[in-house]
Amino acid sequence: QVQLVESGGGLVPPGDSLRLSCAASVDSFRRYTFAWFRQAPGKERQFVAAIRYNGHTYYSDSVKDRFTISRDNAKSTVYLQMNNLKGDDTATYYCAADAGVILSSIRGHANYDYWGQGTQVTVSS
Repeated sequence: QVQLVESGGGLVPPGDSLRLSCAASVDSFRRYTFAWFRQAPGKERQFVAAIRYNGHTYYSDSVKDRFTISRDNAKSTVYLQMNNLKGDDTATYYCAADAGVILSSIRGHANYDYWGQGTQVTVSS
């Protein structure tokens, strides 16, 4: 079983930065693929970024030049550095994890077994 706790969200003006953290309570942190998804009210859950057990990263086109996902295996923590935030980034951000997700399914939320409760990011205009 895996437990995930997100933190680091907040209210910021456009152009500011935030760093989200996902603290994982897991038996073997190194085996897992981690991802960030986001969901705004009335909209579909959207893939943001993912990082595999080997450190390879993946991003949605809308964030790839602004966001960076990373992991610290010693701390069992995943991060999402968010720079140059825009109004469209406003959403609840969720951390997800799965030990068996394959590359072709890495962007789909249905392929992750474990989820955190989310942290709110609001970018004011």
